[in-house]
Amino acid sequence: MSGDILYEINDGIGRITFNRPQARNAFTFRMYEQLAEMCQQAENDSSVKVLLLTGAGQEAFAAGTDISEFKSFSTPEDALNYESRIERVLTAWENSRLPTIAAIAGVCTGGGFTIAGCCDLRIGAANARIGVPIGRTLGNCLSMSNYVRLAALLGPARVKDIIFTARLIGAEEACKIGLLGEILPDYESLQRRADELARTVASQAPLTLRATKEALRRIREKMNPEEDRDLVLMCYMSRDVREGMDAFLNKRPPKWSGT
Repeated sequence: MSGDILYEINDGIGRITFNRPQARNAFTFRMYEQLAEMCQQAENDSSVKVLLLTGAGQEAFAAGTDISEFKSFSTPEDALNYESRIERVLTAWENSRLPTIAAIAGVCTGGGFTIAGCCDLRIGAANARIGVPIGRTLGNCLSMSNYVRLAALLGPARVKDIIFTARLIGAEEACKIGLLGEILPDYESLQRRADELARTVASQAPLTLRATKEALRRIREKMNPEEDRDLVLMCYMSRDVREGMDAFLNKRPPKWSGT
């Protein structure tokens, strides 16, 4: 594995650290694949009782997908394959037998938010800022499955609020709406509390936890998503996505055309 994601096991806790602090832990396509591989590795390891996700440094949990990765997109298949990759990774996390915890400090946006949203428990530092600011960055959309995930987690009205305004939710608001279970004052205390919480979860009856995860997953699956190919291609193949990518990489405001 490259050093962009670190994985270690200690006393039954599998700790996965997103390790690109220089890029606010933004994900490369390879990192998504590594995350899926680590999930599978943990699934096959009977010594692992719980998985803990966190970001290196106090500035970010994960700032979504590294936008420079989209520069190579030129065909509809590029867009559809990207969303298929993300869906495969998130489904692996949701279907894991293991309880999962996200310890969030700093920015948690886009793909980072959807990864955290797939975790069973989330706690945050006081500087946590969470959202899906795609309306002011790339101008793309989420997959139908991710809209269902977020609607199940937050409700449709809050999903619209977050995406329509592109605002980032602070830790206090995130706690009030149930997105975070608790807030810690800083990065160091967050990590200590995350380890403590992981040990508590790891000590519970594993079949109880597994049954609860599976029951809730089945409930959410009743909201089966419809085909979303048209929505993905409408956004990813647009002039606006090219404009958003160029604007982001050149640190200027985008000029949206709606085409």
